[in-house]
Amino acid sequence: MTTMTGRVALVTGASRGIGRAIARGLAARGATVVAAARGDHAAAVVAEIVQDGGRAECMTLDVTDAAAVQAAIASILERLERIDILVNNAGITRDQLMLRMKRDDWDAVLSTNLTAAFSCTQAVLKPMVKQRSGRVINVTSVVGQSGNAGQVNYAASKAGLIGFTKALALEVASRNITVNAVAPGLIDTDMTRGLAGSTHDEWAERIPLKRLGTPEDVAGAVAFLASDEAAYITGHVLAVNGGMYM
Repeated sequence: MTTMTGRVALVTGASRGIGRAIARGLAARGATVVAAARGDHAAAVVAEIVQDGGRAECMTLDVTDAAAVQAAIASILERLERIDILVNNAGITRDQLMLRMKRDDWDAVLSTNLTAAFSCTQAVLKPMVKQRSGRVINVTSVVGQSGNAGQVNYAASKAGLIGFTKALALEVASRNITVNAVAPGLIDTDMTRGLAGSTHDEWAERIPLKRLGTPEDVAGAVAFLASDEAAYITGHVLAVNGGMYM
């Protein structure tokens, strides 16, 4: 396992589920983690990291507020002097069939899942370019690859992240900045536990590996893409879906 000691990682949507596991995984490898979420919701994961001997701090951040994002990045740079890893994980769902979907639900999902990634990434690129190093990792979804009825807004936002990843990777490769994505399948989180119409066992039967993924499965993939071992990987979408989409 490559150490990330001395590196600073910003993880959005870090309060629970996949984001919490990513923050803990990066901290376990030595990174100083800034765990960002609305309110003080990331305080619990920061406390867990510190209790385990890691370094982390909590940041209150609404990723849909571009001015707040710029101020947050400036604050991190002032205190910690660098940002090495950005994980764009914050995301929401507002599921509904297209014929019934409200424009507000479309806008909210695109704003949080896609436009916020633009704002956060644009804010960290200048310091990364100055450092001539950096890792940007976007958490997309199998739904962005396969589609899913009742989730046109979510699928569009996650497919957009894939295009964003590939285009930006081309732009910044010469600066030794890699841009990759992780595409989780069905992961056992609060979000999937709220899915109606099927039990976990029924979902698992649709997956070749016969189980839902864990947040730690996704966190391991993110940690790999953030590590030195992945230095020659960019513009890639790493599927963590148990084989449900190939």
